[in-house]
Amino acid sequence: MNLNERIASDLKEAMKSQDKFTLSVLRMLKSALQLEKIQAKKELEDNEVITVIKRNVKQRKDSIEEFKKYNKTDEVTTLEKEIEVLKKYLPEELSEEEINKKIDEAFEEIKPESMKDMGRIMKLLTEQIGNVADMSLVSKKVKERLS
Repeated sequence: MNLNERIASDLKEAMKSQDKFTLSVLRMLKSALQLEKIQAKKELEDNEVITVIKRNVKQRKDSIEEFKKYNKTDEVTTLEKEIEVLKKYLPEELSEEEINKKIDEAFEEIKPESMKDMGRIMKLLTEQIGNVADMSLVSKKVKERLS
C-alpha cells in the first residue's frame, strides 16, 4: 500500500470512528496533495507525498513559533497535535549521529574549500537524506563546519 492509499484509508477510518480532529487534518493534507498532483500533472510518488507532508509540518512549526510569541497556547497545542497526526506518514528521521556521518561523507566527496561550496554539499545531502532528515538542522551543521 503506497502512502496515498494509506492516507485515504486512514481518512475513511477517521470518518467511521467520527474522529473529527484527525479527519480535518487528513482532509487538509489530502487537499494539499491534490493541489500538488494538479501542479505536477501526474500521480504523486511516495517521495513527493513525503515532501508535501514535510512542507505541512514545517508550516505548522513556523506557526507554533508565531503563536508562542503571543502566548496563544490553545493554538500551539492544536498545531502540535496536527503535527503528530502528520508525522505518522513520515519515515523515521535520522539521528544527529547519522546526520553527522552523512555530512562527513559529503565533505569527503566534495572537499569544500569555502562557504561557496555550501550549495554543492547541500544538493548532495538533499539527494541522499532529504526525506529522512531535518534539512534545516543539516544546513546549520554544514554552515558550522564550513566557517
